[in-house]
Amino acid sequence: MTLRVANCGGFYGDRLSAAREMVEGGPIDVLTGDWLAELTMMILAGARLKGRPGYATTFLDQMEQVLGTCLDRGIKVVSNAGGLDPEGCAEAVTALAARLGLRATVAHVTGDDLMPLTGPVVHAGTGETLTAAPLTANAYLGGRPIAAALAEGADVVVTGRVTDAALVTGPGMWRYGWRPEDLDALAGSVVAGHVIECGCQATGGNFAFFEEVPDLAHCGFPIAELHADGSSVITKHPGTGGLVSVETVTAQLLYEIDSPRYLGPDVTARFDTIRLEQEGPDRVRISGVRGESPPPALKVAVNHLGGYRNTMTLVLTGLDVAAKARVAEEAIWARVPKESFERTHVELVPLSPGGAYGTAAGSDTGGGEGTGAGDGTGTALLRITVMDADRRRAGRAFSSAVVETGLASYPGFHGLAPPGDASPYGVYWPSLVDAGAVHPAVTIEGRRIEVPHAPHGGVTLPGPRPDVPAFEGDLDGWESGSNGGRMAPLGTVAGARSGDKGGDANLGVWARTPGRYAWLAAFLTADRLRELLPETGALPIERYELPNLRALNFVIRGLLGRGVAASPLLDAQAKALGERLRAISVPIPP
Repeated sequence: MTLRVANCGGFYGDRLSAAREMVEGGPIDVLTGDWLAELTMMILAGARLKGRPGYATTFLDQMEQVLGTCLDRGIKVVSNAGGLDPEGCAEAVTALAARLGLRATVAHVTGDDLMPLTGPVVHAGTGETLTAAPLTANAYLGGRPIAAALAEGADVVVTGRVTDAALVTGPGMWRYGWRPEDLDALAGSVVAGHVIECGCQATGGNFAFFEEVPDLAHCGFPIAELHADGSSVITKHPGTGGLVSVETVTAQLLYEIDSPRYLGPDVTARFDTIRLEQEGPDRVRISGVRGESPPPALKVAVNHLGGYRNTMTLVLTGLDVAAKARVAEEAIWARVPKESFERTHVELVPLSPGGAYGTAAGSDTGGGEGTGAGDGTGTALLRITVMDADRRRAGRAFSSAVVETGLASYPGFHGLAPPGDASPYGVYWPSLVDAGAVHPAVTIEGRRIEVPHAPHGGVTLPGPRPDVPAFEGDLDGWESGSNGGRMAPLGTVAGARSGDKGGDANLGVWARTPGRYAWLAAFLTADRLRELLPETGALPIERYELPNLRALNFVIRGLLGRGVAASPLLDAQAKALGERLRAISVPIPP
């Protein structure tokens, strides 16, 4: 028996036609989609403040296309598009069904919304206590409420903040009757959910070796064929573009993770036990996943308003790029002192050979991120960002001062935009709450059903003991060039995928063969990564080995400051961090 769970979206704004493609492209049992990135909750909060819906409205557009077909074929729909208002979203789906002349049983899950918060809100990473007024606070629920809704006969289940993997784990619990103690099966479903949650990233999208992916322009969305023991096969509909291979699945497994112990409300999945096998064309089997008891606390996504910010971007061209950046800064700060703002950030981004990535002249204040940039030739962008509680100070008072330097600055001065006003920004504040203090519930056909928290069982497995193959060569010799090594971009022998985890960045790197992995594991230490990516500065870097995936995972604490919504970086979600690493030349053995 197989449960075919199809994904039709990896973020709020993904391909609208995907739901129809997945429903019409072949047999599926459950249609899911992930609308809720950490940033999305802040976006929805802003929409709600302006009197607009606090849920993902594009979900309704997709349901209008496929709801009738789903009801005819018995396809269940499970979505976290409810965002900050799952009840309102469910009511909108019910009204849509009525308008289409359909009879649909729509359930919604609540209990994640913890507002108003009482007591101190402690940052899960830094230990700081929140002093600002929270705008939203949502606990990450698991799959059990989804399973309960399906068991009550729901055709459509709308949730608020649940874990991304819960969209697969919940239907698995419903179909196979998994109990809280079925940890390995639950862990396997979490891994399958993690793979398909980001849509086409599992089927060749954003893949390091993208030129090997056929017809990427028509990339098919992923399907997890979930089995009773928690194992799965990742695939896609026949005739669609893209690629499902061990490497495309590996890349997604490495995306936005921390340690090999992947914590969740239903189970702790051990990513160091995953086994991948190419079962056939566009079919990858996932098996062997072990599970431990979930932690006693749930993660809570808290957002608050941080103030106002404004960014002006100048273009630097030709010789002495770093010197030009320094002159531009001096001219700007002479007109509007940087000390007058709560925070400033200056980033020099090269666009052509000769530039150096980082900040210009160490010009951050108020805890800004970055590293120095050296002189060079080429073209670069100088991004100057100011943040302040005073909207007027961060607005045209700043941007007009930048423009005023236009005839008294570096040669070739020009910008990318006229002076503009400041805009509000939010701050993501991860916290924890005792799981027993959160009370999920399902509402279906006017009935409210409490879903009790599954007790924490305390089951743990032995700690990760990576069996990393030994590198037989002379590492020092290759680096010196004395043993026939060559300088080449790291990306010629390794793939990478990177992303954001709150204010931290994760960077997964994998090798294409066992021999290359032995070298990669010996060569790419945390200290080496710091040398290759100077923007990491003195930030803490944690390295985790995943030999079962021929991979390393690095977590760079604090690289993104206070999270994507507040980050002034051009690459605020660290999406390109892995590609920057792959472009750097390193000494590689023959």
